[in-house]
Amino acid sequence: MANDFSSADKKRTCTRRKGSVGAYSPSAGLTLVRRRVAQFLAARDGVPASPDDVYLGAGASDLIKALLGLFVQHVDGKPPAVMIPIPQYPLFSGTLSELGLRQANYYLDEEHDWALQLQELERSWREASQESHVRALVVINPGNPTGQVLTRDNMQEIIKFAYEHQLFILADEVYQENIISKPFHSFKKVMHEMGAPYSSMELASFVTCSKGWAAECGLRAGFMEAVRLQEGVRAALEAARAVAQCPSVLGQCALDCVMKPPVAGEPSYPRFSQEKRATLRALGERARTAHREFNSIPGYSCNIIDGSMFAFPRVEIPERAQRAAADAGLQPDEFYCLRLLEETGVCVVPGSGFGQRAGSFHFRSTILHPADEFQHMMDSVRRFHASFTRQYS
Repeated sequence: MANDFSSADKKRTCTRRKGSVGAYSPSAGLTLVRRRVAQFLAARDGVPASPDDVYLGAGASDLIKALLGLFVQHVDGKPPAVMIPIPQYPLFSGTLSELGLRQANYYLDEEHDWALQLQELERSWREASQESHVRALVVINPGNPTGQVLTRDNMQEIIKFAYEHQLFILADEVYQENIISKPFHSFKKVMHEMGAPYSSMELASFVTCSKGWAAECGLRAGFMEAVRLQEGVRAALEAARAVAQCPSVLGQCALDCVMKPPVAGEPSYPRFSQEKRATLRALGERARTAHREFNSIPGYSCNIIDGSMFAFPRVEIPERAQRAAADAGLQPDEFYCLRLLEETGVCVVPGSGFGQRAGSFHFRSTILHPADEFQHMMDSVRRFHASFTRQYS
């Protein structure tokens, strides 16, 4: 083990305070860790960041729910609604349902690599506004399950749209360290570079230990940076976090390590740098392999995977199979995925769980398998799909 592990800088996270990791921390999280997160954000964006804007939580899910809970009040007699992408991470639709918030879907453009089109945002807002007061816009970048990465120009369009319609942006940026082929731009940085009036907009962005190069899901640690909140809104958020008490202190300590990895000149840096490069290189190779292999199966199509850890291929399901699914009380893609699991042992998640356009069918598959296992899986999927199609044609 490299000898910098026990240096004072590494030790002080959870020991330079009274108590221990078994004691409560402040409800927003340890001040030292929040300061570390602010330093990370400032270095990432070249934009000042304050620890007072940082809230630590039991993963991003905990913090997203806390933030969405601020939008539950009716406005001008209309119930509140939140715009979310389709396909989306089911945390959002589930949380909106739990909180009684209306869901306003905007559909990503599969024909153009899951692009986020401005005209689709306008359509969604216009239709939802007839019976609801649309209060917030969720953007997932990089996409989950779709794997696309937004361009700076696209983000500027989104920010202008949100400003025009007075929408609070929730930026799910948890896969920012898992980008394969495109640069990552945070919403905070793009807003800052656009200048007034956009640089004064409210924004909440989310990062978690569960993703990135660490992928420490079980530690349940993440943070939200909520900038330029109105005083009353911030007071309501802090009151809600106080009631929830604090996230795991062990998770906070893990987050501190993720926020300050080894740097050049430290004994651990060569090995850390080598392992991180190897991990990201392997992710890129698996993404290209998944794209190629899924597209080689007749009846499948799969967009390029620019980020995250998943492929989200589209599958043609015969009409007879769709009727059989209905008879079984299942969605067609759910029926397909269950049959795939039963016959091959390959476990994937039906696209209906993420949302999809009517008449289209998908599933989400991880791309983290070792190369030999992934090839075996693809061979199994190929044989299954051919057999399934013959059976129901």
